[in-house]
Amino acid sequence: MHQGRLPLHGAGLLFTSLFVLSTPALAVKVDDNWDLGGAVRMRVDDESRCDIHKVGLDTVMFSARYTSDSWIGAARYRFYGAEYPYQYVPHFGDIRFIEYAWIGYRFDPRHQVELGLNQVPFGLQPLYSSTFWETLGNIVGMEDIYMLGGKYTQDMDEWNVQAGYYARQAWPGHGTSRGTTYSVVVTPADPGVEGGTHNVERDLFVGRVARKTSIGDWKGELGLSLLTSSLYNYDSQRYGRRNAYAIHYAANKNGWGTKLQYARQQMAPRNPGSEQTITVGGYDGTFNLATRGNFYTGDLSYTFADSYLGGWIKNLTFYGNYSMFEKSSPAFRNSQRFILGTSFSLKPLSIYLEWINGRNDPYIGGGSYTQSLAAGGINSWRGKVYLNIGYYF
Repeated sequence: MHQGRLPLHGAGLLFTSLFVLSTPALAVKVDDNWDLGGAVRMRVDDESRCDIHKVGLDTVMFSARYTSDSWIGAARYRFYGAEYPYQYVPHFGDIRFIEYAWIGYRFDPRHQVELGLNQVPFGLQPLYSSTFWETLGNIVGMEDIYMLGGKYTQDMDEWNVQAGYYARQAWPGHGTSRGTTYSVVVTPADPGVEGGTHNVERDLFVGRVARKTSIGDWKGELGLSLLTSSLYNYDSQRYGRRNAYAIHYAANKNGWGTKLQYARQQMAPRNPGSEQTITVGGYDGTFNLATRGNFYTGDLSYTFADSYLGGWIKNLTFYGNYSMFEKSSPAFRNSQRFILGTSFSLKPLSIYLEWINGRNDPYIGGGSYTQSLAAGGINSWRGKVYLNIGYYF
């Protein structure tokens, strides 16, 4: 394999897949209420410093959605394996887990309730950034988190209020790790995680309130979120506590978009040893996280209203995002992530191309996967180029 080049068989696989996926999308509409669908996604990873140049199948997803005047619901299941970064299992599908599965009832168009595995309403919704890779908020347990419980949502003119109770994390999926959920949540450590803990999270209460705002031509919302939960340690058989709050702002103006958030997270697990770290996990892995810290993220994007190449290219967006997890312990190195990218639709394909940079980031740069979000890993910036091509039906 030549440095900086994709392997020939991988490039062939990519272009063959693009040709096949360029056929018209075939969404399956069962009747006026049911829709069945899913996605097939390819990925390209190019990280020269770590000699990683990979092309392969990323994800297969299947989903269902039900909508009526009163009843609503949705579910999605994901499959991974055999391809990078899951080349350690022999077959595609050896790693699999549910993303969400919930039912809901609409009392009227302005308020509803959801029960089951649904998204915890904390901070910016549904995501903290315009990026594909998401922010560090995802791996510190704030962004894109789904748990088992109930959520109530109500719109009141200028206000949106959400409140939820979540009894526990998602059901375990299938893989090689104890961290086999879609969301990164508090999880007992896998063997071999130095300083790993054995906690689970229970009885999470969350509230979110947001108000519509207008600052000149910028229209969006300003919001506050509060979260508290119990942390049970299997070794000490004692309960600890997790508390967090977030302030967010999101707005748009003539194609421009911005997202800003500050959050404070404090965990007090009753570990037998140090309480400065706790183990979390997801996507077939577990790693340590600093229990106390501040989270910051800022996102700026611009979306072109026009289509190009005779309508083949639509929703062309350029964006940049920075996020940081500032740890309270002075002995711990802060974690940072910076992403520049573009996304667009190419007929039925959804394409993201990103330049991702991380510092003490467990997912970037070949640093310490298990310790980067705790004491720290490689305390220097590392980067990679990432391409994701998805066919959604």
